[in-house]
Amino acid sequence: MATPNKSLLEYQKQIDTMLQAYEKPYWHPLSQLARMIEEVGEVSRILNHKYGDKPKKLSEEHQDLADELADILYTTICLANSQNIKLDPALEKAIAKLETRDKGRFKKK
Repeated sequence: MATPNKSLLEYQKQIDTMLQAYEKPYWHPLSQLARMIEEVGEVSRILNHKYGDKPKKLSEEHQDLADELADILYTTICLANSQNIKLDPALEKAIAKLETRDKGRFKKK
């Protein structure tokens, strides 16, 4: 169960602790990337069914967008852990870059 205000680092530690029980905790980086792309494809499929021109087949199971986005986040954390990347500072850096680069780019309310 998620804890309110839990940092990415705390999630990274939780996932790493869980996966260290396995002989091979993390897949090869290219396998992790392939899994991430599969998950992004599932998000694409959901959004295309909802907003795009491709109707959903009657035989297709319902997929929840939140679940699929969480799968992407999980695979991102696994890849970051396997590469010894701390996501909190990386995300803060990315946000700061976007706040500076795109400061006056978009119309504000």
